[in-house]
Amino acid sequence: MATFRMSDGTVVKTENASKVWVEDKNWDGSNWISVATGEQFEHQSLYRSRRGRFYVVHRSDWQGNIPHAEWISNEEAVRWLIANDHELPDDLKELEDIVCE
Repeated sequence: MATFRMSDGTVVKTENASKVWVEDKNWDGSNWISVATGEQFEHQSLYRSRRGRFYVVHRSDWQGNIPHAEWISNEEAVRWLIANDHELPDDLKELEDIVCE
């Protein structure tokens, strides 16, 4: 579990999240590539805070990189969930038509 200070000063603890989604990965023949980042060594997870806000935690396999988190909008959360092949929560399904072509 991790704790992050967000850009607005809010402190989030991942252990308090009401829901967590992990990125999908694709095998390129040699390595697993993150769908969320398009990279082998950069990763993301999506969290829903206990108050219902969404944030992404960014992590890296590169030595010296420090994980960080950022708030994202509901629309961005829907894009992330769809791209990573997750089912949308009921309260976000109405946004699918807005973010998908």
